[in-house]
Amino acid sequence: MIRTYRQNSIVWLDMESPTPLEVKQVLDDYSIHPLVGEELLTPTLRPKVDLYRNCIYLILHFPVFEKTSVAGTAEIDFIVGRNFIITNRFGSRDTLLRFTKIFEMKGLLGDKFSEGSHAGFVFSAMLKDLYSGILDRLEVIRNRLTDIESKIFSGREREMVQALSDISRTLLDSAHALSLHRQVLESFETAGRKFFGDDFVFYLQSLTSEYYKIEGALESARGSLVELRETNNSLLSTKQNEIMKSLTVVSFIALPLGVIAALFQIEAVSRPIVGQQNDFWIIVGLMAAAALGSYIYFKIYKKWL
Repeated sequence: MIRTYRQNSIVWLDMESPTPLEVKQVLDDYSIHPLVGEELLTPTLRPKVDLYRNCIYLILHFPVFEKTSVAGTAEIDFIVGRNFIITNRFGSRDTLLRFTKIFEMKGLLGDKFSEGSHAGFVFSAMLKDLYSGILDRLEVIRNRLTDIESKIFSGREREMVQALSDISRTLLDSAHALSLHRQVLESFETAGRKFFGDDFVFYLQSLTSEYYKIEGALESARGSLVELRETNNSLLSTKQNEIMKSLTVVSFIALPLGVIAALFQIEAVSRPIVGQQNDFWIIVGLMAAAALGSYIYFKIYKKWL
């Protein structure tokens, strides 16, 4: 499927899993090298940048978010010429949805992305919009971490173990999808300088700066996650220790009671108390006194309760 958008002299072709015939037609119409056509037909595992006579070809992968989790990775192939830009998408239909609306709106208003007239400015705006969407998602995750923090300190540590693990996986998947963007952008900066000239260098460098924002946001979120996980684990450990201490105290209190009961079960000739009037209540009283004494010892002297 191919959608065509126009703004002044610039054409944007947005392809989604195109057929070989569609790819061949596009290559012929824009005089693109046949090697690029081979790349457009199948997903590519690693990002790359190639400079050709009349265009720059690069591949980038982006995390696809579903609420606060990453549902997968979307590949976008970009072919950037002087007056055209071609995108080819694998993995998600909505990756460029927001930018499509921006592009159409600017076309209707007669607005431009910059004072420049070539497609490099459109690509710059497109990539910045993609990075902006990722930053928005990372902000949602930061808000989620803030919510988890309040729940941790309200006594819901056990529930937050799974929530922290889910966010950890999301950040890990995001970092993995974006891990090679820095190298690709540095290569694109070199290729873009040769293809578009020195006047476009500022815009090339601004793309790298936008990526650094994402990198910083990821590191910040991961740092907060680590701190919250350590805090949550400490609180869980403390709570479990308190439970174990209480169970130990109960066991120590019950121990002398069991000993007293066992002593009076011994079939001995000189067994005291047993057989006397109110012997049952006397034994119960002894056991209650032993229990009370143990409780006072652990409560006042040991301060375990």
